[in-house]
Amino acid sequence: MKDLLDKRERKFLSPLASFSADALRRSPEQRSDKVYRQSFSLDADRILNSLAYTRYIDKTQVFSLIKNDHLTHRVLHVQLVSRIARTIGRYLGLNEDLIEAASLGHDLGHPPFGHDGEQMLSKLCFDNRAGYFHHNLQSIQFLEQLERNGRGWNLTLQTLDAILCHNGEVHSADLKPERKKDFTGFDKTLVQMKTIERPDPIPMTLEGCVVRIADTIAYVGRDMEDAIRLGMITRKELPGLSRKVLGDTNGTIVFNLVTDLISNSFGEPFLAFTQEVSEALRQLKAFNYARIYSDTDIKEHLKPVKQIYLYLFETYLNDLETNNPTLPALRHFYDGLGHGYLATHSNVEIVRDFIAGMTDSFFIRQAPAAMQPVAIER
Repeated sequence: MKDLLDKRERKFLSPLASFSADALRRSPEQRSDKVYRQSFSLDADRILNSLAYTRYIDKTQVFSLIKNDHLTHRVLHVQLVSRIARTIGRYLGLNEDLIEAASLGHDLGHPPFGHDGEQMLSKLCFDNRAGYFHHNLQSIQFLEQLERNGRGWNLTLQTLDAILCHNGEVHSADLKPERKKDFTGFDKTLVQMKTIERPDPIPMTLEGCVVRIADTIAYVGRDMEDAIRLGMITRKELPGLSRKVLGDTNGTIVFNLVTDLISNSFGEPFLAFTQEVSEALRQLKAFNYARIYSDTDIKEHLKPVKQIYLYLFETYLNDLETNNPTLPALRHFYDGLGHGYLATHSNVEIVRDFIAGMTDSFFIRQAPAAMQPVAIER
């Protein structure tokens, strides 16, 4: 049954696509002749059934500790990335199963409270000699080292690579895959990334490149709409070139970016925007960083979160080093770790992985009542 689907891929997909029959896994799997799910489709199903995916439901995207049911959360963001990326991939004749798997898994490693939380946790890890913390690297950690009591999901290299290289924060006018990767090189990259403050690995597939760019397309206009909803900015304040070229609503921004990308990339071994659209996007991202992500009120509002990160990190580390461990939540996490994991990870890394997997609300509940911040109405 799967052979029929593999033949269909060869017939209808672009020769630049990633074919399911070429998927690589760390451990080969014996599959029945009656199997009707191809390799990347199986990856997507495994990610959907992971505990890390379940925790998306209570992880914020940009705005935290605000009582407003219409703000974007992480679980919606990954769905938006998947839809946008699959739209692009379908037009370009790429493998939509690989795109879906990578899209759904790309943010699994985000710690509580988004990129602000990531920066806080990264400093704690670096100061304790565990290297820098990166959410895309942590996504791989969950999928390969922590899920299923340390057995992991045995995902394909193509899916793991696309997740690791999804860096949507970096502005890319064009993007060309770095092909011919293997698990040996992939593992070296995992180690190297811990030593680099801002790593930027390039995907090995065009599908991975699509997910990376779709990540940007999914958040740039959506974050703008959330900020407008909260009264932080107005549409008239958006950069002039961005308004002219991309529009001033999330819908028009997504449409114009996707249209330009597929028109400029069809049949090419790379993805690229036209120069004008690329500049308009760069200006819009710069505006978002200045007016939204770096907003002083937002940063002030998250000061209690920083204190909780410090408190929990020190408390858990001390508990592991002196009692091994006794705190109920940490003990539950610890007991679910595999023997292989415990033999190869330090106490600092165990604390990192425990905190990184927390939802926002669980994270807050672990702090003493006096430290717990109160969400504001907006």
